[in-house]
Amino acid sequence: MTDPNEHALPRKRTMLRRILSHHEIATLLLLLHSPIDVSAKPEIPMLREAGLVEPITSESGDTRFQLTEDGTAVLRGLGCG
Repeated sequence: MTDPNEHALPRKRTMLRRILSHHEIATLLLLLHSPIDVSAKPEIPMLREAGLVEPITSESGDTRFQLTEDGTAVLRGLGCG
């Protein structure tokens, strides 16, 4: 008998492994309206690690961050999206 999970895809990483700080939630709210510069908020690296924001490169070569689908889902869950 074979294990039914043997060929299953790896589980998707859960988007939240911890509670977001109020600063992180505020940063997500800023991103709801438009991408922001990478240096604009110190919370960006943690939000990126959590899969809530992603980098985008503008035509001029600047890197900015925008919400991912998971980031948008978090805001919707909070009644903000």
